Amino acid sequence: MKNFSKLGIFKSKGRIYKEGNNIYRTAFQRDRDRIIHSSAFRRLKHKTQVFVNTEGDHFRTRITHSIEVAQIARTISKYLNLNDDLAETLSLAHDLGHTPFGHAGEEALNKCMKDYGGFDHNLQTLRIVMFLENKYIKYNGLNLTIETLDGLLKHNGSIQDVSKVERLIGLRYLKKKILFNRSPSLEAQISSLSDDIAYNNHDIQDGFKAKLFKIKDLIKIDFFNKIYKSHKQKNKNYNEDILIYQIIRDSINLMVKDVIENTIRNIRKNNIKTLTDVHISKIQLVNFSNKFKIIDKQIRSFLRKRMYDNKNVRIKNNKGKKIIYSLFKIIEKKPNKFLTKNQLKNNKYRAISDYISGMTDRYAINLYKENK
Repeated sequence: MKNFSKLGIFKSKGRIYKEGNNIYRTAFQRDRDRIIHSSAFRRLKHKTQVFVNTEGDHFRTRITHSIEVAQIARTISKYLNLNDDLAETLSLAHDLGHTPFGHAGEEALNKCMKDYGGFDHNLQTLRIVMFLENKYIKYNGLNLTIETLDGLLKHNGSIQDVSKVERLIGLRYLKKKILFNRSPSLEAQISSLSDDIAYNNHDIQDGFKAKLFKIKDLIKIDFFNKIYKSHKQKNKNYNEDILIYQIIRDSINLMVKDVIENTIRNIRKNNIKTLTDVHISKIQLVNFSNKFKIIDKQIRSFLRKRMYDNKNVRIKNNKGKKIIYSLFKIIEKKPNKFLTKNQLKNNKYRAISDYISGMTDRYAINLYKENK
């Protein structure tokens, strides 16, 4: 275990709205608990990861994906002696802003909002935790720590152009507490890469379960072939369903090992000694080695061809898009039927976007059927 605790975030700068401390929980534990108890987090159990939620009980949804990301992030951050509570919080919250019907739903809603500021699921997560989850008397949102907001904003790295943040969030609400051009914390970088590790591996597992491909297709990738051979040699009479679990388990373990070892190398190579060094670093310190970057690219290419571009998956995605387009038009014509005056008082189209993006798959399907 490496001790990089000096590079982690253990003391918070506070929150947008001042609050007292809690004697039983750290600020980051409280953030995690607020995420878990939020309505948006509960709705993730009925939101598509790849397969529409109504298709089967054993395919992953956004909530199971988020929990799996958090588990990987905790492993990496704990080994490096960083703040695993912060890494877990960011992982659990990173997909709160996703639309129904996965990335197909996001694409459709963004198209609907083209003339009204657009839609971005990462920034929608910020809208949810800052404005839409209302459970407190003194302020809107969950009033998360500055460090959690920073990590959610920078899920994909530092922000050089803040125009989209201004349109979808409003810079004034952040009260100059975020340094956009600074690199995210190590915990945020860990959460982001854990997201990649989780969906690459678990999408393979779900694709296998959906019979979109077989093990013989998967082992055309040399990385998986080596894992496959190591188990086949030990057991000739293997069960394919169990074998795929073992392959994915080993794959995740090898990826986590590579990330930890490469992160340690990056920290040492770039002479990262303080938290300020992390924030001013121009490279992503938490990353795969070059070897595993190639493996990651091969897996993404395989999933694109065999799963995301699969004819049946595309048909389902297109149905999801159609529902989003239709709901937007229906609500646009009669917004008062679906939204309160308070929701509509600032920006009608943003309110419609908030409403649709917050829907679960089945709620969107039922509302579409009721109003078409």
